[in-house]
Amino acid sequence: MSPPPHWPPPQAQADSPQGAGVAGDYVKVYSTATEECLHVLQGHSNLVTGVQLNPQNHLQLYSWSLDGTIKLWDFLDGILIKTFVVGHKLFAFYAVASFEGSAFVIIAKDNDERLGSFQLVSVKLPKAPGQEINANEWEVILEGVSQSPKCTAFGREGEYVASVWGLHLFVYFFKRKRIHSFPLSAKCSKGANNFFTCVACHPKEDCIASGHKDGKIRLWRNFHHKREYTFSTLHWHHDEVMDLAFSVEGTSLLSGGVESVLVQWRDGSDSKKEFLPRLGSTIQNISVSPDGTVLCTSHSDNKITIIHSSLRVSAVIQGLIKGSDVKTGLMVDPRTNALVLNGKPGHLQFYSLQNDKQLYNLDIVQQEYIHQHGLNQVELVKAAFDSSGSWLATVEQREEKGGEPEAQMKLWAYDEQKQSFALNTQINMPHEDRVTALCFRGMEEPDSATPTVVTAGKDGRFKVWMLLTETDGGSRSGNWTCDFVGSYHNYQATNCCFSEDGSLLAVSFEGIVTVWDSETWDLKSTFCHPPGTIR
Repeated sequence: MSPPPHWPPPQAQADSPQGAGVAGDYVKVYSTATEECLHVLQGHSNLVTGVQLNPQNHLQLYSWSLDGTIKLWDFLDGILIKTFVVGHKLFAFYAVASFEGSAFVIIAKDNDERLGSFQLVSVKLPKAPGQEINANEWEVILEGVSQSPKCTAFGREGEYVASVWGLHLFVYFFKRKRIHSFPLSAKCSKGANNFFTCVACHPKEDCIASGHKDGKIRLWRNFHHKREYTFSTLHWHHDEVMDLAFSVEGTSLLSGGVESVLVQWRDGSDSKKEFLPRLGSTIQNISVSPDGTVLCTSHSDNKITIIHSSLRVSAVIQGLIKGSDVKTGLMVDPRTNALVLNGKPGHLQFYSLQNDKQLYNLDIVQQEYIHQHGLNQVELVKAAFDSSGSWLATVEQREEKGGEPEAQMKLWAYDEQKQSFALNTQINMPHEDRVTALCFRGMEEPDSATPTVVTAGKDGRFKVWMLLTETDGGSRSGNWTCDFVGSYHNYQATNCCFSEDGSLLAVSFEGIVTVWDSETWDLKSTFCHPPGTIR
């Protein structure tokens, strides 16, 4: 499960053959080869805000949390080695090889994040005996930094730290204890937006890469001098750069954003770039393994993609996709007992709660999703299974402002050979207005009964759809057709449900429940429920 939406998804660290990612208040260790979860590192009492390999020992992992602690783990065996109690909510953490015995964290000023002011501080990590140690000796390095871990990075051999906030790049030099500030113009000409979004430092050279709201990347050099600094610009992303990472040797720079494309820039050149497209959703974090053979990206749909250094996807670790709105509601697939709900746009996700693993995605809409704000796109709004899991009904809609709504109902038959659902029937505009409800008739003897599904609509009608099969013994090659249309005083039909034995159908029309005989479709009874619409 992913962290709450107001937190940036934590970084995923890749190291062959294992990688670690954050999930709520614990850390999961996965095999990058098999995608299996090997260990769950539990012990934090609040949201874990990130993980990082120990630069002194790549078989150990640091995790940090809003509970105010830093934990050091042997992640191969899933054992907690030490807990350092800082006592402040930790928003970011940086272990730097040249600063052995200490680390850097981002905390809220006066321990109150509501003020919106954060500071980068150096914390001593004592080598005292015992499993829980107080780490309350710290020194402020930079004031007024961003709380995002992606907005602060350490330069080669820890000589300096770069931090971006708003329209400013700050560089602090440890030996000289001096800060240089490099401001950018707030004027946005030709669609430019100079606000910083992320920063990365070259591992071998004095070069800082910064990402910006308008999709530009700037490469800063000569920043040891306040006035004689230079920067060059790379531009491919059409929206903000979400994260940047240099390769281990610094020969290439990786960038990602809402386009779901990983871009690799060779030698800092605009002309030497390679792409890994169609990664499925916004790239939020990029991480490179210490040996440089593997890199990984974490995504807005709660996914980690493991990528070979040759830009080839080798594994995908998919969590429960958390969209902005679960329009289908929550269902259970009768065949697999998987939780079924809206997944990535236009898809249903089948998720095993027992194994905490996605089984598969079913593409319902079968159209390419366009990442453009304000664009009206086809949405999957309704779905239902029959009692045996042999049939799936879905409704997809697109509403144009001031125009007629578009809607399609699709009936899917389960294919035993493919172990998935295949499209059987497609019905354009099943109702003249929006579809409000969808349900199958459950039967005591499903094999002998005709599969039946009912839809309700804002056009004041409910419709009964039945499967018409061939005469050769009920082959499922038949198609679905409308068998009956019912209404009640032109009220909007809002909900529908069959009785357990399938003999009665209840349909609500705003504040009235109507009960119908499912054999003759005669109206049997009505129940008034004033005031208000039945939900």
